[in-house]
Amino acid sequence: MTLISYIAELGSEERYPFPLDFDHRDFEAMLARIEGIRDGTKVPDGFVQSSTFWMVAGDVIIGCTNIRHRLNAQIEHCGGHIGLSIRPSFRRQGLGIKLLQLSLEQGRKLGIQTAHIHCHTQNVASRAMIETCGGVFHSEINDNGSLVSRYLIELT
Repeated sequence: MTLISYIAELGSEERYPFPLDFDHRDFEAMLARIEGIRDGTKVPDGFVQSSTFWMVAGDVIIGCTNIRHRLNAQIEHCGGHIGLSIRPSFRRQGLGIKLLQLSLEQGRKLGIQTAHIHCHTQNVASRAMIETCGGVFHSEINDNGSLVSRYLIELT
């Protein structure tokens, strides 16, 4: 199962993390674009340096996570350090928790001391995942009519 099938399975869902919105028809070019953001050579305006990781089993992409190395004011307000998703057919198996735990480990390696993790307030599963991984509710904001819950996780 390829990235294309992963994207197709998401259907009309909002795609997380943002690299899933990149043109994925040329996978090698997409990976090069992701690498430019990771190594800091091709970070688009308004973005920050970040690393993308894939959760796979054999040739099946199960999930994806993107870890921002630092936050700018906009991303600190709404977005946070980590964006992740699990393929719909693999949800409700604890894989989101595992992927967030692995993401937090990578965040520690990047020197992040306090991870900001945000999710849409109505996404009960995401809130539970964040709380299971140690997330402490910080605040709730209204982002263009959508409520966003903001959590903090100490990594030190």
